Amino acid sequence: MMTMKTRRSLFIALCLLPGLALFLLFKVYPTVQIFHKSFYLWTGLSDKPKFIGMKNYVDMFQDDTFLLSLKNTGLLMLVVPVITLLIALVNASILTKSKLKERNLYRTVFFFPSILSFVVIAILWSFIYHPTMGFLNSGLETVGLGRWALPWLGDQRVVLWALAVTLIWQAAGYYMVIYMAGIDGISPDLYEAAELDGATRIQQFFHITIPMLWEIIRVTIIFSINGVLSISFVIVSVMTAGGPDHHSEVVMTYLYSQAFANSNFGYAMAIGVFIFIISMILALISNRLTERGSH
Repeated sequence: MMTMKTRRSLFIALCLLPGLALFLLFKVYPTVQIFHKSFYLWTGLSDKPKFIGMKNYVDMFQDDTFLLSLKNTGLLMLVVPVITLLIALVNASILTKSKLKERNLYRTVFFFPSILSFVVIAILWSFIYHPTMGFLNSGLETVGLGRWALPWLGDQRVVLWALAVTLIWQAAGYYMVIYMAGIDGISPDLYEAAELDGATRIQQFFHITIPMLWEIIRVTIIFSINGVLSISFVIVSVMTAGGPDHHSEVVMTYLYSQAFANSNFGYAMAIGVFIFIISMILALISNRLTERGSH
């Protein structure tokens, strides 16, 4: 006869089995298929794709458009998280430690973009950047800086940074709320003791707030980097579709265009494998660096 421990283990296994089956079916199997199909020339229509080995991967690094999209993605993943998390951290510190009467209003205003759909945000900023009717150029004209007005989404020099501003605006409030919760968990005695020792607000920020929040910051760094990689797909698709002349193209939009516009699914899957590997490497590097910094 089965013992109580065996029955309990069997019951747990039976409870986990449906979830495990779904995970294998909808996560593991598609991932394996992507790796497998990346070695084939496949239009998505043929039942018999042609095996071409590493050609898709070789072609990637001879494809100027892919290399440009990779550069654009790298710049966004470097710049956007740093500025986003810095703004979020400063705002969280001010709205938590200051005695502003309108703190709740400011919190709501800063957090509001985070509850909007990415598509709505992209459409909103497309209107802001509109060269003739947009709020930005109109505002510059109003204050006498009309010479700075640009076709923001049509200028190769600034389009990527215009998109970066949109990504920062969307995410800063979300991370601000996370940091505010962390700051509320820091003992007020630490700040009172620092204030008695003559520490300024800036010194308290660097010597108390940041060290005490470092574990939270470590996690948000990883979230922010991965968020830029995924959210940039929606923002770019709606606002510029990769233009002008691919200068706002990111790897996710290029993957999509290769698969669904050019029917080059094998090549698109090779790009997907590359993105997967890079994401894993970046996550490991971020984890190692932040863990080292916490010791």
